Amino acid sequence: MLIAYIAYLVFQLWTHGQLFEAQECEDDDGDVVLDESPAIGFRSAFIWLALMTVIVALLSEYVVATIEAASDSWGLSISFISVILLPIVGNAAEHSGAIIFAFKNKLDITLGVALGSATQIAMFVVPLSVLISWIIGVKMDLNFNLLETSALALSILVTTFTLQDGTSHYLKGLILVLCYLVIGACFFCA
Repeated sequence: MLIAYIAYLVFQLWTHGQLFEAQECEDDDGDVVLDESPAIGFRSAFIWLALMTVIVALLSEYVVATIEAASDSWGLSISFISVILLPIVGNAAEHSGAIIFAFKNKLDITLGVALGSATQIAMFVVPLSVLISWIIGVKMDLNFNLLETSALALSILVTTFTLQDGTSHYLKGLILVLCYLVIGACFFCA
């Protein structure tokens, strides 16, 4: 999966980058709207990224350490907290950015953020975590149970069929939200 993710990055960034470029938007008068310029420079952005990475790493350690206690006190399963609640909280900034882009009618960026994140987690973070756990001697594998595998397959199929024609409307959004609620209900009851 790591090799497939690296091939995906090469495809997206170097060999077929033109397929992933943002589309030009026109305003009501028919004028082409240019992309916005960056608000901060590269050096400032890099410093902020490093600082926020350290803060998020510290907070993530705290959250992971309290999952079992939260599971006991809230009466929720660890799998529900880990698969449903934790990703919502952990990706709140990413979700808000996607919503802002959607309100600006930049759906290509919105889908890129959402699908790019899901692809990165499934094809890069999980396999890399397994490799790192193997190196440091912690037991972790990719042996998922039936519910986890079915949820992943269902979400891939529904997302693919919903987005394959390149259009969007409220019914497609509702279908995706309902799929998420069904998966959430399955993990809640399990």
